[in-house]
Amino acid sequence: MKRPVLLLFSLLILSTQLVFTQSKELTIDDAIVGVWTNLYPEYLRGVEFRPDAKTYTYIDDTILVEKSFNLRKSNNIICFAEINEVLKIAGKDELKYFPSYNWVNSNTIRFNNKNDIVEFNIKTKEIVKYYSLSENVENIDYCKENSVIAYTIGNNLSVMDDNGNVKTVSAERNEDIIFGQTVARNEFGIEKGTYWSPKGNYLAFYRKDESMVTDYPVVNTDKRVAEVEPTKYCMAGMDSEQVTLGIYNVDNGKINYINTGPIEQFLTNIAWSPDEKSIYIAVLNREQNHMKLNQYDIKTGDLVKTLFEEKNDTYVEPLHPMVFLPNDASKFIWQTRKNGYSHLYLYNTDGNEISQITKGEFEVIEVYGFTADGKDIIIKANKETPIDFDIYRVNIASGAMIRVTKDAGSHDATVSPDGAYIVDNYSSTTMPNAYKVYDTKGKLVSTILESENPLAEYKLGEMKIGTLKANDGQTDLYYRIITPPDFDPNKKYPAIVYVYGGPHAQLITNSWLNGGGWAYYMAQKGYIMFTLDNRGSANRGFEFENIIHRQLGTVEVQDQLTGIDYLESLGYVDMDRIGVHGWSYGGFMTTTLMTDCADIFKVGVAGGPVINWELYEIMYGERYMDMPQENAEGYENNNLLNKVDKLTGRLMLIHGTADPVVVWQHSQNFVEKCVENKVLIDYMIYPGHEHNVRGYDRIHLMRIVTRYFDDHL
Repeated sequence: MKRPVLLLFSLLILSTQLVFTQSKELTIDDAIVGVWTNLYPEYLRGVEFRPDAKTYTYIDDTILVEKSFNLRKSNNIICFAEINEVLKIAGKDELKYFPSYNWVNSNTIRFNNKNDIVEFNIKTKEIVKYYSLSENVENIDYCKENSVIAYTIGNNLSVMDDNGNVKTVSAERNEDIIFGQTVARNEFGIEKGTYWSPKGNYLAFYRKDESMVTDYPVVNTDKRVAEVEPTKYCMAGMDSEQVTLGIYNVDNGKINYINTGPIEQFLTNIAWSPDEKSIYIAVLNREQNHMKLNQYDIKTGDLVKTLFEEKNDTYVEPLHPMVFLPNDASKFIWQTRKNGYSHLYLYNTDGNEISQITKGEFEVIEVYGFTADGKDIIIKANKETPIDFDIYRVNIASGAMIRVTKDAGSHDATVSPDGAYIVDNYSSTTMPNAYKVYDTKGKLVSTILESENPLAEYKLGEMKIGTLKANDGQTDLYYRIITPPDFDPNKKYPAIVYVYGGPHAQLITNSWLNGGGWAYYMAQKGYIMFTLDNRGSANRGFEFENIIHRQLGTVEVQDQLTGIDYLESLGYVDMDRIGVHGWSYGGFMTTTLMTDCADIFKVGVAGGPVINWELYEIMYGERYMDMPQENAEGYENNNLLNKVDKLTGRLMLIHGTADPVVVWQHSQNFVEKCVENKVLIDYMIYPGHEHNVRGYDRIHLMRIVTRYFDDHL
């Protein structure tokens, strides 16, 4: 007869504990910055495999720690103070914290000391190499094969050997001609401007001539008298930069330029042949609907052959350079969406397709590397569901896939040099952060860390992920909804739709704190927070994305209205109090929804919005809209200047005055049109900020956004 009483007593204690432990509320500072600092889940910094050893290393505050895969052995390798002592004796600047590092060999790590590069032997505790680089050095590219560094100063390119000797690759005085830097505004997978050959004998580099590109005025108001600091910006339909590829011979300092032909094209996905005799370029035409994978002779610069071509009525977007098989230089892997999804194909160097390696209605997201025998490749893909990202081992010959990671969620891998093991770092909606060691046959070796919930004491709303059918009756659209902590289905709540909606972004994933801190903060204040990945967004295949081609702001709106219909069906959303917020493409979508659907959306906040696609740059804009002269109707239909008179709700536009991506002119033109049409609007600028308001200033931004919804929704 005592046990029921004891059970009741225990339940009362548990209930009291839950009320007590979940009594905290997020502040705006917590939501915007804290979730990335003091409220961030436990994590391991600097996880790397130690070469020639069955161990991995990571940084534990001030110490580099080594552990065996099965966790039976642990060793503190070197501490921060020991490195600093050696640097001090050598007359070098001391480090402020343990630096990010890479293993050079089993006893040597490489790290940066400000701009300098240091190679440090952790066994003998001595500096092996020290590269002193000035503060104005940028775009550093270290070649491990020959220990030579390529870097840029201003618009010129130089190289430095391990003895500190510097050779000038370019000495161009015309600042419109730039060497060794990224081109095409970082589209087409281009992230840098230099490419070392496999043995380090040559350096391929971009030479970019921007003299024909418009000098776009950006005003710096930090000075007593404001100054114009122009940036190069090529708008849709206008003249683009002209790019060539040079080959620098490290031994004799000579340069050969590749004869790539027409000027109006993009040189993407640079790859070297293993024998260093050829360089491969995915050459894409200005219209972005015809790609040729070309092989060039680096000695003559001439075209050897076109291996194959890819064409599409809408667009072709090469994003990944070819990857040669480690044990067969006559074969390579090519990643493409030519058959609908991002998959891997095996080709030979004659350009013949041997096989399709991965198949199915999923996307290969990342290729990590090969196993030691070169027969398998390690990848990340969303094969299980469109919102889960797992690590797989794939047999190149058969295409057989082994799912290495076992837990649902979003995974990233650090792969051992021999491709036999990974350290898996993942999170999910229920797991804040975890690290596990797997062998790449899928066997769990050890669990390193499973983070406690850093928000366990906070009173957060409930988050749910689900799917809705698009208006075609077939396509699944993933959504996320967050309800207030003390949710009562019998009440009516205002709702805020957070939207992006464009290519190369996916907002709904199986990951920790999905939706970000601000969404939970607003739910805490009594809002229903809703987000839907409409057609046009990322990682769902080519058809899902390219349906928006030439008609941005149409299908995306239809899908967002499917989400609105869902909110109405719930019964607890106040349909007279619907808000919308987004940035960049999301700013375009916010303004579009506030005008095209003025009867639905009462309040909107649009950050860095694209207003007129004619003012956007060619690489991204022409891919999805074609040139203005080719698609006049499409540009006219989604020009938000033509929709100002439809605006009836409260809309605030926000823009950084130094935005080099969506130039300030967009929102200024919209305001001017509102004044002309006697339409009231609210406006906020962030002086000197670029496309996003970052750092602690972001707290101020989100205070403004929050207050706007509080005041008007």
